[in-house]
Amino acid sequence: MEIILASASPRREQLLREMGLRFRVITPTSIEELTTGFTPAVLAMENAKRKAAAVAGRHPAALVIGADTVVVLAGKLYGKPRDLAEARRMLCELAGQHHEVITGVCLIHRPFDLELIFHDTTGVWMHPLTAAQITEYLARIQPLDKAGAYAIQDHGDTIIERIEGSYHNVMGLPVERLRASLEKLGLVTARD
Repeated sequence: MEIILASASPRREQLLREMGLRFRVITPTSIEELTTGFTPAVLAMENAKRKAAAVAGRHPAALVIGADTVVVLAGKLYGKPRDLAEARRMLCELAGQHHEVITGVCLIHRPFDLELIFHDTTGVWMHPLTAAQITEYLARIQPLDKAGAYAIQDHGDTIIERIEGSYHNVMGLPVERLRASLEKLGLVTARD
């Protein structure tokens, strides 16, 4: 069965490869992502569904995986920063705080009339950070394609104190839950 990752995220691509899946990547185009109007979990799942559906419409025989990640602090959503100034503001607000990373996932397989949507949440505790530490961190990564302007896998130990939940979810794809879902549906076996 053909598997397609509907994402432009190199981190999601890396995680699927580490799962041992054979797939191709198609970036969804012309979709309007939601930014308000729903709880953070519903928002992430709805955006994941929009991405997967956009690609599944052009590739109806494939299993399409869409995902969307948001960072939430005290009810405020943090998506991808527009520029470095916004990235700096995000990290200043997240510093020293506990926040949640929520990733919504949508699996669509039209031949099986399948649409499975779920989310995973990971708690993240960030170290208190000085302005100089934030500047140094931003110089070491590319924050503009990352929800919350940080990446746990890129020097994350310098800014993150601890997490509770899936490390991979913070990277952008809850692989443990995804693999379990694919196995339960019989779409992959433990050896895939």
